[in-house]
Amino acid sequence: MPIRSPRTLLATIALSTTLTLTACDPEAEAPPAASATVSAPAASTSPAGSGKHTLAESASAGGLTKATGASAVSDVPVDPGEMRDGMHLVVADYNRAGQTSGRRILFVGVDSVPEDPNKRREHLWRGLIDYALQNGSAGTPTTAKPYQPGPFGGSLECLSLPESVNATDVICGWSDTTTAAVALFPRTTPADAARLFTAMRADLEH
Repeated sequence: MPIRSPRTLLATIALSTTLTLTACDPEAEAPPAASATVSAPAASTSPAGSGKHTLAESASAGGLTKATGASAVSDVPVDPGEMRDGMHLVVADYNRAGQTSGRRILFVGVDSVPEDPNKRREHLWRGLIDYALQNGSAGTPTTAKPYQPGPFGGSLECLSLPESVNATDVICGWSDTTTAAVALFPRTTPADAARLFTAMRADLEH
């Protein structure tokens, strides 16, 4: 073991004491600047979005009933983007409780998205806007607002369609690490549509 001079030994003891006091001082653990962190948006607060999820058709979603028979949606009204092996496309329209006629809630979603799911959601979103406005859209009608995404995390946003013939229509979209989906809600508000979309997601995403 090397022999230290008295001066070196004293310096070592002083440094050791300083480190010990710093480790024990709670104020020294986090400088003031560390408390000025920006909170995450409400739409991305759940950590569950980090896992891999899949989509599957469901006879009911969020208390809604999937339309069947000749009047149900039979084609894909919105281009889902490039579909690759292993991806699932879910297209369905849903009736509200007691609904027997009128426009239904249209859902379009994909899973196992190979690119950034946010980009796939934007692709679906633009297609659904065009569908809702009968190809008369010049872009996003209003600014989308974030809402709580539910237990699967990721992000969920909704926007209204004031340009539409049906001025109370709302479009919502979600995305997480592997899925992206959108839905058209006739005659509702963005907040109500967001709550319903979150409930639907719990039955459609696994």
